[in-house]
Amino acid sequence: MSAPEIIKFCFSETHPNQWLKNDPDFDQIITNRFFDVHQLAQKGLLFNWREHPLDALAEIILLAQFSKNIFQNCSKAYQFDDLALVLSQEAIRKKYDLELTTEQRRFLYSPFMHSESQVIHELALFLYDQPGLEESYHRELGQKKIIDRFGRFPQRNAILNRKSTVEELLFLSNLNHSGASESVSSRRYLR
Repeated sequence: MSAPEIIKFCFSETHPNQWLKNDPDFDQIITNRFFDVHQLAQKGLLFNWREHPLDALAEIILLAQFSKNIFQNCSKAYQFDDLALVLSQEAIRKKYDLELTTEQRRFLYSPFMHSESQVIHELALFLYDQPGLEESYHRELGQKKIIDRFGRFPQRNAILNRKSTVEELLFLSNLNHSGASESVSSRRYLR
C-alpha cells in the first residue's frame, strides 16, 4: 500500500458525503483495504512519508480518519489522535498545507478538530478561516463550543470509559432527543 493509493481513495474514489455518515459498509471497505498500512502508521514506520506533502497527508489520514473507521465503537478509534495532531502540526510548519488543494487541507487540519484541547481549537478556527473551508469553520465553531463548555467531548465518555457529569448527561440526553444520534459537533468525520 502506498501513500498515493490512500490519496486516490480519499479524493477520487469516495464521495464527500461518505465521510459524513455512519456507514458500516464504508468502514469495512476502509478496514479491508487499509488495516495493514494503518498498523505501520501507528507504529511510526511510515516516517519516510513525511518528506512530501501528499505522503504526509496520507499518514495523517490513516491515523486521524481511518482510525475512526477501522476501530469504530472502540477506544482505539481515538488512540492515535495525538500522533495525528503532531504530524499535522509538523506538516503545517513545513508549509505543506500551502501545496494542497482546499479539500486536502480539510483532511490535513482534521486532527485539530478532533482534539480535546481549547488551545488547539483556537488554532483550528484560524486554520479553517479561509475560502472553501467555510463549512468546516462552522463545524469547528460547534466543536469548540463543546470543548469550551466541558473541556472534552461528552460523546466519547462511554467509549473511553470516562464518567459523565450531570451536565454532560443532560447534554447527551438533549442530543439524543433531538432525533440525531450525532450532532454536527460530534461526528466521527471531518466534513
